[in-house]
Amino acid sequence: MRIRPALAAPAAAALTLLLTGTGVTAAVAAPTALATCREGSVDVTATRGATAHVVRISVTNESGRACVVDRIPTVTFGDLDGAAQPVPPSESAPYRLAAGGSAHAAVRTLDPAAEESRTVAFLTVAGDPSHHGERFTAASLGSPRGIRVWEPVTTLWQPTRAKADAALAAATR
Repeated sequence: MRIRPALAAPAAAALTLLLTGTGVTAAVAAPTALATCREGSVDVTATRGATAHVVRISVTNESGRACVVDRIPTVTFGDLDGAAQPVPPSESAPYRLAAGGSAHAAVRTLDPAAEESRTVAFLTVAGDPSHHGERFTAASLGSPRGIRVWEPVTTLWQPTRAKADAALAAATR
């Protein structure tokens, strides 16, 4: 039996293979890659969590079609180098946002065992590392004297706030 590919279709369309000699035609769907959400089509929010050192963040797809952000939120602190590290430790991967859909994460800014910290006037949250993100002042997050930071961590995007809170609690016990 000899297998030969049929005429090439666009990448997002199905790939069709003809099985010659058997009279059988099989269609195999090619995976459809969604585009990264455009920065202007997502709304990013941040609010104070249950304690002064927890921030709840969310990203909402305001476009009319599904798109993806990175499954690890990008959270940076003032002019400090680096970003909150994901818990559990994870690699970048796409996280699908349906049209009008939201995702939630929880960020712990200060390790409770920290004996030292830095204080910043703002944090920046982006749904994807390719975005500039939105800046949130310490005052808007209920910390008018600044946000204390030391070894910050973030959960991966979760479908609900409750799951984000539970993921942070489980990861930082």
